[in-house]
Amino acid sequence: MMHATRRRFIAIAAAAGGLPLLPFAAARAAPSKNSFLRVWSGAALGADATMQIHHPDPAVADRLIAASLAEVERLERVMSLYRPDSALSRLNRDGYIENPPFDLVRVLSESGRYGELTGGAFDVTVQPLWALYAAHFSRPDASSGGPPAEAIAAAVARIGQDALLVDAESIRLARPEMSVTLNGIGEGYITDRVVDLLRAGGVEHAMVNMGEIYALGTHPMGEPWSVGLEDPRAPEHLDQRIPLADRAVATSGGYGTMFDASGRFNHLFEPRTGRTSWRWLSVSVEAATTTEADALSTAFALMPEEATAPIVRKLGLVAHFVRPDGSRFVQKG
Repeated sequence: MMHATRRRFIAIAAAAGGLPLLPFAAARAAPSKNSFLRVWSGAALGADATMQIHHPDPAVADRLIAASLAEVERLERVMSLYRPDSALSRLNRDGYIENPPFDLVRVLSESGRYGELTGGAFDVTVQPLWALYAAHFSRPDASSGGPPAEAIAAAVARIGQDALLVDAESIRLARPEMSVTLNGIGEGYITDRVVDLLRAGGVEHAMVNMGEIYALGTHPMGEPWSVGLEDPRAPEHLDQRIPLADRAVATSGGYGTMFDASGRFNHLFEPRTGRTSWRWLSVSVEAATTTEADALSTAFALMPEEATAPIVRKLGLVAHFVRPDGSRFVQKG
């Protein structure tokens, strides 16, 4: 289920004469044509990232950008799969962690809630499947049919959020060889924490893109921010544009990481079967928080439309689906 796609969005100026993002290459804050708008572009969470912050005092805006990046770094030390010293890596290595960081408790608790809401489609314990598929397809003689059925069954037996025991005092993995990934919710969670920091600093207009997007307020010119969603059949090209104000959007699609050249196997895993996603080319979810948009776009990528529709209605979401043939439809809450 996890390992959500990177760089699925292009932020666009909201109105004629608006302000485009700077190129991703330079990690810096810079003034825009509007002296109140500071634009930062660089890397965060191992991917391209951007922030546009509207503030009457450029020095304050720059301090908020620096504080935001420090917050991202702090949360990576908690939630990264790739840093051996992170709290998540220690949990996966040892099977437990005492006195866990608050943010790890919070994000795992929210993960459990989204797991229940989606009937188990969202499950942060699918990391054994990632390890299995990655190891299989890294071999030069890898079978094009994927890992053997018995290996998939063995990995599935180690999956289940019911065996992830979370409280303020400790976090434990109750099954042998379990492991957790936050790649289907972590970007959204971190984006929300950056938005909280900016809002607390007095920012009323900002676009934060840490792999998933939150639009704080409107564009400074008064219109909603405009976000372009990628075409999953031609990544880096716009599929459509959506307006966004005080709202988040996240996209999941198997095209983000393919294990094989044919594109048959990808990084989104069905927790109960061990299969990879096949139902949709991509799913984009607009939601009140980036955490919610991130988790539910990941889960919806595995679910039929009759199962997603009640959730969309209950939570007041907008969900954009792209079918395998390229046709699209939208569900609205």
